[in-house]
Amino acid sequence: VQLQASGGGLVQAGGALRLSCVASGNIARISDVGWFRQATGNERELVAMTTNSDDKNYGDSVKGRFTASRDTTKNTVYLQMTSLKPEDTAIYYCNAAGIYHDGEFYRPFNVWGQGTLVTVSS
Repeated sequence: VQLQASGGGLVQAGGALRLSCVASGNIARISDVGWFRQATGNERELVAMTTNSDDKNYGDSVKGRFTASRDTTKNTVYLQMTSLKPEDTAIYYCNAAGIYHDGEFYRPFNVWGQGTLVTVSS
């Protein structure tokens, strides 16, 4: 199973971006998908988490500005970011957990995408 994150870029403060995270492989089910970010010199922090029952949790710093969603038919999760601030500048990573089939058995997986850089200018 692999995750491919995309959608990062340079945006002015107050602007918006939408990140995408596509899962590929012989996936049977995706349960939890999280968006995390890591700014230079900081630890990785949770931005948003979605479950397969569509429950969502957000980090305090992004509540009301970021929205996570998922398209199960495409094994894709999105992070819509609005009212961006310079402090949102970071590398954004997606993480997914679930079940895949290895050709013989169903097995759990927990994988990270490669990260996509978001830069917000003031």
